[in-house]
Amino acid sequence: MEQSRRNQLFLNVGHALDHLFLLIFPTVVLAMAPEFGRPYSEMLPLALGGFIMFGAGSIPAGWLADHWSRRGMMVVFFVGIGAASVLTGLTRSPWQVAAGITLIGTFGAIYHPVGIAMLVSGRDKVGRVLGVNGVFGNLGVAFAALIAGALAHWFSWRVAFIAPGIVSIMIGVAFAVFVPKIRMTAMAGKGGAKQVFSRALLVRVFFILLVTTLCGGIIFNSTTVAMPKIFDEKLTALVDTTLGIGFLVSGVYVFAAMAQLVVGHLLDRGTIKGVLVPVVGLQVPLLLAAAFSDNYLMLLTALAMMFFIFGQIPINDAMVAAYTDERWRARALAVRYVVSFGASAFAVPLIALMYRYSSDFRYLFFVLAAISAAMFVAALFMPSQASKPAPA
Repeated sequence: MEQSRRNQLFLNVGHALDHLFLLIFPTVVLAMAPEFGRPYSEMLPLALGGFIMFGAGSIPAGWLADHWSRRGMMVVFFVGIGAASVLTGLTRSPWQVAAGITLIGTFGAIYHPVGIAMLVSGRDKVGRVLGVNGVFGNLGVAFAALIAGALAHWFSWRVAFIAPGIVSIMIGVAFAVFVPKIRMTAMAGKGGAKQVFSRALLVRVFFILLVTTLCGGIIFNSTTVAMPKIFDEKLTALVDTTLGIGFLVSGVYVFAAMAQLVVGHLLDRGTIKGVLVPVVGLQVPLLLAAAFSDNYLMLLTALAMMFFIFGQIPINDAMVAAYTDERWRARALAVRYVVSFGASAFAVPLIALMYRYSSDFRYLFFVLAAISAAMFVAALFMPSQASKPAPA
């Protein structure tokens, strides 16, 4: 039991680090732009390679985990993403920054198909464990803005990359020492799919998962990447420094992270559809409201909007866990995250285009609201009972 809790703690911390590293750049880019002599709309696309690899690397990571070692891949994750972040902090030109962030995304791709598969292995009810893990991931999102903003404000944007990188390497060494090897044959024998679903039902769920993953990935990444700049422009009456922006963004994300505990609790006691439909449905009016909000109203809208955007994340993972076998769950999760993070990569040029076209984020929120509406329609077709098997 103690070993299981220790493993879960490392995996949860890994989730926090994974999201933290990928969102350092969107915060410190506000401080980097003057040094490199480029505007925000030109600097932000330097992160595109990282977001592409964050998705594209999931399939090889999942395959290696299932065929080699999930534990070994997690060691590679901790040490690799930390080293990549340190290298990014030592860069001297825009193309080197782009290369460093791409490397961060490559190692970051390991976590979700591997870490989530390890986390849900051998469990019948996954709602709570996914909810807690989701909170850690969203705390990583939250503290990325706070930690990066503080380090950039007090020291430099380079330290914002280097210091967390060193910490991740140290955690990777500790993981290798304190987490024992797990035999894949033992893992495959428990926690496997206990139901036999009809092909028609599986195809239906697959397409629903595809739509919610695509749409959810774009919405999540667009809002989290753009939020520091949104607050920089829309909360002028509240804050005017990088540190202050980072503090407010972090506060919003910490509050929103609690949504995953609520969602995890509901998933263990109800149906996936019963949780998914209201969570995605409420995103539409909130995204529209954000387009017209400023200052205090924008802060309140952001709190509610991000609560439901963050709350959706464990639902998609619960769908995969409910309909896949343990023996190839890492690969199934890899496919899900390729779709999710591949769609997320689209967020970077979308933000840059909308900002360049309108000099604000109103049109961005209009587009995201339309995407959320499509996701809501797909959610309505989700089977009411995920655990009901097909006739033999």
